[in-house]
Amino acid sequence: MHTVWKGSISFGLVNIPIKLHTATENKDIKLRQLHKECNSPINYQKVCPVCEKEIKNEEIVKAYEYSKNKFVVLDAEELENLRKENEDKAVKIMEFVKLEEIDPIYFERSYFMAPDSGGGKAYTLLRKALSDSGKIGVAKITIRSKEQLAIVRVYGETLLMETIHFPDEVRNAAEVPNIPSEENVVQKELDTALMLIDQLTAKFEPEKYEDDYRTALLELIEHKKTGEITVTAREKETVIPADMTDLMAALQASLDKTAAPKKKTTRKRKTKEKIEA
Repeated sequence: MHTVWKGSISFGLVNIPIKLHTATENKDIKLRQLHKECNSPINYQKVCPVCEKEIKNEEIVKAYEYSKNKFVVLDAEELENLRKENEDKAVKIMEFVKLEEIDPIYFERSYFMAPDSGGGKAYTLLRKALSDSGKIGVAKITIRSKEQLAIVRVYGETLLMETIHFPDEVRNAAEVPNIPSEENVVQKELDTALMLIDQLTAKFEPEKYEDDYRTALLELIEHKKTGEITVTAREKETVIPADMTDLMAALQASLDKTAAPKKKTTRKRKTKEKIEA
């Protein structure tokens, strides 16, 4: 399993060297865009709309747009210095809370935590302490130059870290438009809805659910591939410049011209040799 981050986690005076491994993976089927005429993959270019030319990476700078078409430019050195100041490669647990106190809207991405060399005993201690207390740790971590709020909890025999959104990243639900009030709820309808929920209540077993669309799409792709209903991208033709074509023609003509006299000279020499004999 690929390591995406390496550092340590601490609570109190206990410090545990750890590695992070992505706990989930994106199973979306990526489809390429082709040019319908020749089946070639489409390239995307960075083009300046004012200069009307393609821009190279070294010509690009990063900036923050504080109002329409007004920017504060930040150079690479400033951003790198800021990143180094805030990235100490340590996850510090600030406090412990109950998992049910955090609404799922805050959860973002999950990572398995594995002990690095020498950290096995302390890792086991934290796992056991969290399990017995029924608590989770709230911590901060910097990943890819972005400071994240995170929680640390037990998942099976593994410690799991889940990055969570900061409060100001979660939008206010009160701002959602057209939310109906509860005034129009009829008791009979509510009772029927509750009965339906009761009938459909079951133990959550994630393995019985699957992505039907992805399964059908994979079957369609395999069917087309097996039936050889495929296309091949046309290779880009090498165009020889006109002046190069003229030069090659001139060189070939020169070769043909110089080759002819040699044959005649050879025949004359052979004829002369026969007469002398």
